[in-house]
Amino acid sequence: MLVLTLVLAAIGFALLVAALTTGSVLWAWGCILVCIVGAVLLLVSALSMRSSDSDTAPPPGRHAKR
Repeated sequence: MLVLTLVLAAIGFALLVAALTTGSVLWAWGCILVCIVGAVLLLVSALSMRSSDSDTAPPPGRHAKR
C-alpha cells in the first residue's frame, strides 16, 4: 500500500506541473484529488501497521527471563 501511495504522489506532482504549465484549473483539481486519496491511503496504512504491531507485542508488565 505504501508503494501505491508513492505512485499517487508522483502522479500528483505530475498533475501539479501540468497545472502550473498550462494554467488549467482542471489539472489542479486532479492534483488535489490524487493527493487526498494518497493521504487517506497513507493514514490507513499507518493505522493498520500500528494495530498489527500492538497485537504481536507482549503484554505490559512482562519482562524477559534472565
